[in-house]
Order: sequence, then C-alpha cells, then structure tokens
Amino acid sequence: MKAKFFTIIIACLMATSVFSQASLNDYKYIIIPKKYEFLKEPDQYQINSLTKFLFNKYGFQAFMEGEEYPEDLNKDRCLALTSDVIKESAFLKTKLQIVLKNCNGLTVYTTKVGETREKDFARAYNEALRDAFQELETIGYTYTPSSNRPTNSLPAAKTETRTEVAEEIQQLREEIQSLKQEKKEEAVTVVAQQDKPKAIAETPKNTNTPDAKKEFSGVLYAQAIENGFQLVDSSPKVVYKIKNTSMENVFLVEGKNATLYKKGNTWIMEYYDNDVLKQEELNIKF
Repeated sequence: MKAKFFTIIIACLMATSVFSQASLNDYKYIIIPKKYEFLKEPDQYQINSLTKFLFNKYGFQAFMEGEEYPEDLNKDRCLALTSDVIKESAFLKTKLQIVLKNCNGLTVYTTKVGETREKDFARAYNEALRDAFQELETIGYTYTPSSNRPTNSLPAAKTETRTEVAEEIQQLREEIQSLKQEKKEEAVTVVAQQDKPKAIAETPKNTNTPDAKKEFSGVLYAQAIENGFQLVDSSPKVVYKIKNTSMENVFLVEGKNATLYKKGNTWIMEYYDNDVLKQEELNIKF
C-alpha cells in the first residue's frame, strides 16, 4: 500500500515538472524589472543584474527592463514572461522565490524557495537567489512556439509610415511611463515668457480681423528644451512637451501616451484610445 502511495506521489511530481517545463517553453524571452519590491533602490546589491545573468546562463533570453528589445518582442510583448523575486519572512534566514508572470499578470511558473543563513545582505540575497535558480538549471528549457500562450500582436499598418510609428509606440511605451513629472505650471510659464517665439513678438497688435484670427488660431510654436521641444500657443501657454527619439521627425508626447510624427508637410499626433488608433493634425512652427 505504501509503495503504491509513493508511486502516485512521484508520478504527480513528474507530471507537474513536465507541465511546468511545457509552460515555460511557450515563452521566448524573460524581462527583468529594474527594481524588486523588497529592495530600496533599483538593482540594489546587483540582484536584478544577477537575475538576468542567471536566466541567460541557464538557456533563457533575458533582457533588463528598458533595454533595446528584439523586433518580434516589440510587436508582441506576450512573447515574454516578467520575472519577479519575492522575499519571504523568516527568522535567521533569507528566503527568496522567483515568480514568472505572463503579459496578463498571471503566474506561469514559481521556483522553490531559495534560502541561506548568511547575515550580510549582499551575500545573503546572492546566495538565496542562486539557490532558487537551481531547478531552472536542470529543467531543460527550450523555446517552442505554441498557440496556448496569450498574444498581443500589433495589427498590420496601412502605410509604411504608420508601421514605423506603431512599432515606435510599442517599443517606447515603458519609456513614456518612466518620464519625470512635468514641472510646475508657474515655472513653465516663466520659461515660456523668457523665450517667447519670435513669430508672436512680431505679430501686429491688431489681430481682431477674421483673417488674422484664422491665421493664428491653433498654431503651436516649438521652443527647444532639454531632450526635445515645448509647444506653446499665442498666450503663450505650454500645450505639449515632446521628447526626441531615435527616428527623424518622430517625437514622444510627454504626459500623453502618444507619438508625434511628420507626414509630408503635416504633423500628426497618433495615439490609442480604448485600443482604437486615432490621429490629430497639429499646426506646428519650428
């Protein structure tokens, strides 16, 4: 009876191991966050860097959050799992566990708890993390494309320009999230007044005619700032701040999940609204 019981237990463990391996094999990449919740600062004690190193060492393709991703990952972020490291409370021990989640935030794989009695924080986190990684060393991971995992592939673009912009939006989405908060409105107003566009200064005082209102209505003037421009109206009021990208005539719109690009002689702001791609034409003078 006991022998039969142990046989069943062993069979269940083997089945669980095979299922976990199959689940991991559905995913091509691992994304490592810059900071884990139990740490006080990004990559403290080089734990995040060590996580990336160990994943790559054991056959995975790991990237640190914010790094340049492969083209297929930019198009379909669900190709990757996101790594998290959880610290468990323990007396006289340091315990860490690795959790892998898919693009929908669902847990796909959880390692055993790695632990150590080392008292020095840097050494303790290093040893506990390596201990948790031991089962990934022997799991035999091999990426195998599967229809079981979720996908979020971008739809085909209608034009070549739109394709490039859509890919840029996907690639720089996290960069948008990490942009610093806008300066206080008072400080922005001071800067705008000190650097008022020449076109505004030369505008005749009498602009009450219908033609004059039509000419200057909706016109935004670009003023150079660090890493991009601020777009002001004739008030002058800062309407948008745009950040440079690696592509010519393509900018990120700060504080708005949008991209600004030039198409012919027209500037177009493109963004997603409830998963619907929308466009707005802007009249900008540089």
